[in-house]
Amino acid sequence: MISDTALWASLPVPAFLIDAEDCILDVNSAGEGFLNASCKSVLGHPIWDQIAIDAPIEDALLRSRRDGTPLFVNDIDVGSGSRAPLQCGVQFAHVVGKPGQMLLMLTPRELAGSMTRAQSAKSAAQSAIGMAEMLAHEIKNPLAGITGAAQLLSMNLAQDDLELTDLIVEECRRIVKLLDQVEQFGNLSPPDFQPVNLHDVLDRARRSALLGFGAHMTIVDDYDPSLPMAWGDADQLLQVVLNLLKNASEAAENKHGTIKIRTFYEHSFRLRRSDGTGKTLPLQIEVIDDGPGLPPAIQEDVFDPFVSGRENGTGLGLALVSKIISDHKGWISVSSTPGRTVFRLSLSRVQRDKKVQE
Repeated sequence: MISDTALWASLPVPAFLIDAEDCILDVNSAGEGFLNASCKSVLGHPIWDQIAIDAPIEDALLRSRRDGTPLFVNDIDVGSGSRAPLQCGVQFAHVVGKPGQMLLMLTPRELAGSMTRAQSAKSAAQSAIGMAEMLAHEIKNPLAGITGAAQLLSMNLAQDDLELTDLIVEECRRIVKLLDQVEQFGNLSPPDFQPVNLHDVLDRARRSALLGFGAHMTIVDDYDPSLPMAWGDADQLLQVVLNLLKNASEAAENKHGTIKIRTFYEHSFRLRRSDGTGKTLPLQIEVIDDGPGLPPAIQEDVFDPFVSGRENGTGLGLALVSKIISDHKGWISVSSTPGRTVFRLSLSRVQRDKKVQE
């Protein structure tokens, strides 16, 4: 028989036990992750000092406690002092044999919806990339012929006409470069999984950005120093972060802007696969910029190939990022409003004892 303590700790959603005065008596592991605080530090505190619910729920809770009936509220924003609000389902239930005590459980909806969109984006990306790789291979051969013919023609043209052949050669080379990027998806080798210090990867990306494309930006960090090792490919994860920093830098349009790189641990974060199995992804990386934000029309499709918010963008950078994170069995999401765009990566950690993927 599983003990009550084991069941309480195993609940996959944030859960809080509150007394008749709405003060916290206990918090499960998922609840600690939601608050980003330990159970010990919040015991005895009013629940409404720890979480903020965007609905007038206190009166309904009083009626529920008085009448002995459960209370359900769907799709409302719930946040805490250390995290942005998530759209959740909120449920209150009475504790049998404990008059006045209530069990509060939160079921994040926004996370589930984002994961569904991420899986759809992954499937669409794989289909589009497969077709693009085939076309890239077929298009390169005639492009080489066109480039060679233009170069031969230029040898017998007057100076005034060379501009046309130069244009042909330049545009052919630009197309070949784009096709090379498309083919990179298929040529990307599987991750070489090893224990990875994420802060080393982030520092390498930060230094590289400041010396190149992000020289006009201020890049600050907010690291969790206790973050354990990740299970992944350091070079591929570096490529992911560089792409995100490059996008944020280009969004600023050569104006001064700020990018914040944040890491934190959220042990309640689980990705549920289509076969019903779950995977813990507790290591979180956020790349936050204060640029103009993503155009609303592309926010749902930003990880699809050839979707770009820039006039001359290829729409391949974020598709490659999505593919790498998918190969790591991780998850990526984005939220964007003018003045604040957040790309969030969620990755596996290395187990403390076995040094294998969790």
